[in-house]
Amino acid sequence: MYGRFFEDFSPGQVIRHWPGRTISQADNTWFSLLTQNQHPLHVDAHYAASHTQHGRQVVVGTLVFAVAVGQTVADLSGRSIANLEYESVKHDAPVYPGDTIYCNSRVLDVRETSRNDRGVVGIETEVTNQDGEKVMTYQRKMLVPKKNHATLGAGKLPCDG
Repeated sequence: MYGRFFEDFSPGQVIRHWPGRTISQADNTWFSLLTQNQHPLHVDAHYAASHTQHGRQVVVGTLVFAVAVGQTVADLSGRSIANLEYESVKHDAPVYPGDTIYCNSRVLDVRETSRNDRGVVGIETEVTNQDGEKVMTYQRKMLVPKKNHATLGAGKLPCDG
């Protein structure tokens, strides 16, 4: 199964995502270059070690966010019609190159829309590092098809046959 239908979500449900992802220094450097984030905390090891409270480079927060969202797609939004919003993104602790991040999501709410074939699902995702320390939390809302949704052959993916 890749993603879920609206009927597969219920308030309070907890979904543990696997596998985790180790973020390398190369990931951090490439993401910094790709997004034009030139802050020396992320791209200059000497500066980060000598002039910051962390004493070493820190992974760009938007990279952590992007990887965390990606980790949840197979379990949550793989069948979604649209991601409607992201909100309340909180950086609870730094992520360093070499850290591995893991995600758990909790369903906050589900509500049907005026169309009978879809609904909105609210999710909160908690991101932790390899030591179980919370490094990020965020919430999002997704527009999710019901099982009777007509798009792509009654909600089937092209690879479903």
